Amino acid sequence: MQLLNGIYDAALLLYALSLLFIFSDCLKRNPGGKRLGTGLLAVTGLLQLAGLAVRFSQEGGLPIFTPYDFLFWFSFIIVLTSLALAFTRGGEFTILLISGAGFSVFLLNRVWLTAADHGLESWRAVHGWLAMHIILANLSFGALTLGTAFAIMYLFLHTKLKSKKWDDRIRRLPSLETMDKYSYTAILAGVPLLIVSLVLAAMSIIAEGRTPLFQDSKVLTTMVGLGVYIAYILLKRSGRRSGTVMARWAISGYAFIILNFLLNSLSDFHGWSGR
Repeated sequence: MQLLNGIYDAALLLYALSLLFIFSDCLKRNPGGKRLGTGLLAVTGLLQLAGLAVRFSQEGGLPIFTPYDFLFWFSFIIVLTSLALAFTRGGEFTILLISGAGFSVFLLNRVWLTAADHGLESWRAVHGWLAMHIILANLSFGALTLGTAFAIMYLFLHTKLKSKKWDDRIRRLPSLETMDKYSYTAILAGVPLLIVSLVLAAMSIIAEGRTPLFQDSKVLTTMVGLGVYIAYILLKRSGRRSGTVMARWAISGYAFIILNFLLNSLSDFHGWSGR
């Protein structure tokens, strides 16, 4: 366990340094800092991968079922997404936003939870539909995080353009049309994944005879969040709302996703105990 903690601490430190260099590049164009930040981000991803390998060997199974591992996989997905964006033009601010989210989750996970307190023993019977539910939910959250980042950037650029405040940072941002398109595309990828994930979770609950869980408050917030995203997609396809309105819809949907996760501690739906 000390080896795992050491790997994660090193990854957390490099993640923070990477964010600093990326932030400096966003403040003032700094190609060297950008390359260094991207390199540190790549090393962070490798350390996280090494941590996954160690945890796999310790637990004798793929670590995906506990809250500790769920949050860790989310951070790992964000690192991979950030590295992919590093090879696109004008992606610095997007990387900064989603990496900030990934780092916050990684830090929260390291401080709040520990691998020692979240072994897989009580999750041995968890497989099949529920395993796929967890995997698809994590991928969905990654896509929705990316979509939200573009929505936030859209509102920021719109405000700057409206107030006619120009500087080099504003010129480096993608156009409003591009950010609107990317936000919609990311959300359009994340929502079907979320729907399939929820369907698989429902099938698992029915198969286990735990139907009273459908009355849990977490189900309500999940449906509300999903409803916001479905409304977002329908309104977007209708073309009857402005880009700023749609960006606010996207951010509102993500807020319900965050609220939904925070309800884990108050809900019996997951319980995070494996029972």
